[in-house]
Amino acid sequence: MPRAIVLNQSDNVATLLDPGRTGDSCVLQGERSGEVTLRQDVPFGHKVCIAQTPGGAEILKYGQVIGTARTSLTVGEHAHVHNIDSTRGRGDLNTR
Repeated sequence: MPRAIVLNQSDNVATLLDPGRTGDSCVLQGERSGEVTLRQDVPFGHKVCIAQTPGGAEILKYGQVIGTARTSLTVGEHAHVHNIDSTRGRGDLNTR
């Protein structure tokens, strides 16, 4: 059974500590407990959505905004560069 760590109570994603396969129950550890069913394969170190997140909403990890959801994310969905736009270190987003 794969595990994922939640680093802050307000996070809407968790980081997998073990690789997970579609349909696996993933155990949440850290600042939140429970389980989510993976909707896709999720590699070690990647994120999984742990709260319904509408498109355009902030993605929170470490209690900090790390990106924006491109589309609505469902609990158990693999959350990565294919459906999240990073907002960290984005010099191209500077407005002057």
